[in-house]
Amino acid sequence: MRQLITTPSQVGEILLRRRKARRVSQQDLAARLAMSQSRLSTIEAHPESLTLERLILLAKMLGLELVLQDKSDAPKTNAEW
Repeated sequence: MRQLITTPSQVGEILLRRRKARRVSQQDLAARLAMSQSRLSTIEAHPESLTLERLILLAKMLGLELVLQDKSDAPKTNAEW
């Protein structure tokens, strides 16, 4: 899966979908992260409070990785203006 992220809320949605796809409960993942289930629920709903360190750890535990890359130019078309 490759996902362009442009808003913090997208991060929460991606983490939530991935956790559910892997059939991991909030309780189980929270325990592995040494946090409460309610805190994980808050992170999924409001990821803007998520630290980079915690985001990297969450991604790793869900089988994801973070990649920063140069922004690509707009796709070129053959259309004439």
